[in-house]
Amino acid sequence: MKIVVIGGSGLIGSKVVKTLLQQGHEVVAASPSTGVNTITGEGLAEALAGAQVVVDVANAPSWEDQAVLEFFETSGRNLLAAEAAAGVKHHVALSVVGTERLLASGYFRAKMAQENLIKASPVPYTIVRATQFFEFVGGIAKAATVGQTVRLPAALMQPIVSDDVACAVADVALENPLDGMVEVAGPEPIRQDALVREYLDATDDPRVVITDPTALYWGILLNDRSLTPASEARLGQTRFSDWLDQSGTQAVAH
Repeated sequence: MKIVVIGGSGLIGSKVVKTLLQQGHEVVAASPSTGVNTITGEGLAEALAGAQVVVDVANAPSWEDQAVLEFFETSGRNLLAAEAAAGVKHHVALSVVGTERLLASGYFRAKMAQENLIKASPVPYTIVRATQFFEFVGGIAKAATVGQTVRLPAALMQPIVSDDVACAVADVALENPLDGMVEVAGPEPIRQDALVREYLDATDDPRVVITDPTALYWGILLNDRSLTPASEARLGQTRFSDWLDQSGTQAVAH
């Protein structure tokens, strides 16, 4: 089976490509660096020729409100039109658990716009919504830091390692399209303040986490439902504590 992975050189995309190649599929790792650009349309038709499945795990280079919206809308329209013309049978896209609950953020409004384009397209699809990646916990801490203090809410999360996300996306790519969504999450819930505190302890970081119910997450006031999956979510196997043990000092923000 020929599968094109848009964003195939990124954190998730490179892992999806590797997994599908190991299973014997013909895989195209498509990105601007390989001559495939979903914004300009360059190389799209050639990359999609003969493809049965397209996996879109590309992310916007800028998270500024207008820029991120333009990225996902332009990329989505160009990609879905090219897929329809090429006769692609399954479009798989990576999104975020709780997107519809996070629309105070321009990034999540852009992800919702992307999802709506997919639903309106004639190409059969599955949207894979994932929770936050372990690899991004350092970035969450950085965004909430002032001096040596990290202010975070105690909202529930259920983060997942990127390897498990990539495996789930690869599995979905080989299944029949749902014309719906699948949620993937880590094996256990944890509160955001506790998550970051555990990360800082494991990396010998001297910053102190202060639990603040008014602290915002990328401009959003969270509750326990904001970032957590439904009960039928597919769960990864890797626990955060085990990942920290395995990663050691390499558990840094990306």
